[in-house]
Amino acid sequence: MDDTRQTVSSGSPLEPQIGFSRAVRVGRHVAVAGTAPIGEDGSTVGPGDVHAQTVRCLDIAEQALRDAGASVADVTRTRVMLTDITLWKEAARAHGERFAAVRPVTTFVEVSRFIDPDWLVEVEVDAVIG
Repeated sequence: MDDTRQTVSSGSPLEPQIGFSRAVRVGRHVAVAGTAPIGEDGSTVGPGDVHAQTVRCLDIAEQALRDAGASVADVTRTRVMLTDITLWKEAARAHGERFAAVRPVTTFVEVSRFIDPDWLVEVEVDAVIG
């Protein structure tokens, strides 16, 4: 198996500042970092709307998967972090829209806050390319 390390950037200004990659692929394994609802212009997408923010997080993560040679069908695990766990059903709806056919293992957890107080959710994704 080829264990070459490939890093993927989403262009976020936080990547070089913090020293992380949006995704890393080693062999068949891809890990996508905690992905926030940041728009192309750098602003928060869907302020106050957990569903819209989750969709944006998943869009960014899906692009990172594609850039690493993977797809949604390869996803094995997701982690959904929310600042208000009572809103989990809205995040779950977005997750289900994306992963109903794949059904990866997933975890929903509440966190106290994110870097930007307008972010209500972040999503992490792991995949194994089949």
